[in-house]
Amino acid sequence: MIFHEIYGTYYTIISQLLAQAAEGTLTKEQLYAVVREQGFAESSLTIPRHLLEQTWPLLQKDLTTPLRHRPERPLTLLEKRWLKALLADPRIRLFDPPAEGLEVIEPLYPRDALVYFDQYLDGDPYEDPAYIAHFRTILTALREKRWLLVRFTGRNQVFHEWKCIPYKLEYSAKDDKFRMISANNRTSLSVNVARIEGCELLEPCTEAEYQPRPMRRRKLVLELTDERNALERCLLHFSHLQKETERIGEKTYRLTLHYEKEDETELLIRVLSFGPVLKVLSPQKFREKLLHRLNRQLGLARKGEL
Repeated sequence: MIFHEIYGTYYTIISQLLAQAAEGTLTKEQLYAVVREQGFAESSLTIPRHLLEQTWPLLQKDLTTPLRHRPERPLTLLEKRWLKALLADPRIRLFDPPAEGLEVIEPLYPRDALVYFDQYLDGDPYEDPAYIAHFRTILTALREKRWLLVRFTGRNQVFHEWKCIPYKLEYSAKDDKFRMISANNRTSLSVNVARIEGCELLEPCTEAEYQPRPMRRRKLVLELTDERNALERCLLHFSHLQKETERIGEKTYRLTLHYEKEDETELLIRVLSFGPVLKVLSPQKFREKLLHRLNRQLGLARKGEL
């Protein structure tokens, strides 16, 4: 294990309680609230009792502490090396995390120690200065709830200028891309960050304007035949989606996936990649799109274009 047990849940709770006690602000109500919100189901039965009865001699009867300073937990060398390795990832550097104190630390492992598979090779240009600038501008707009002016070229090579409020940045491990989820007073928009050619911060939005639109969620019901380890491959392939799996036969399963409308084309391609072991039960429109794509591919194959 890289992290010591003092970074576990119990130690985290006690550290927060002792910090409040050192400031003289801890109350019994706060003690129970912190344990209830951050602990396990049984934590409320053990931690408060040991602290209040002073079997753990950390708190006095007036809920102050004999400690003279706030509890601090310095990082070990191994932990610093692990953090330094994480900071070598260009995707993490997009968020501009602080690296003070790690300047002379050797990373725990090199970047090429990790090998990604089943991932597209045309990921975002994470080390491109323009991409980094656009990403951090979007991040600032998200954190400060500000309007954003975005200029980008769409899929049909049409130039767009879009004034919007960004609500979310999403990352796809399959595509190795970030996309911005945004909306304005008229409609919503999802755009890949790599497509953005210009990005400008505008004025803060009002509370009335900041109304995140609910994503258009859809449900796909599949029947899976577990041949050639298909169940494990399918669950791994769709691990990023909310799902329910039900066994309906000796080797057959009903798999229900919940996805967003914007991801439908990509999901269609992924379902096709499993071939005959995966059957679409519903919705009917998804089945029709699947059949249309198969017929189109069959037509191209007959013409010798595939």
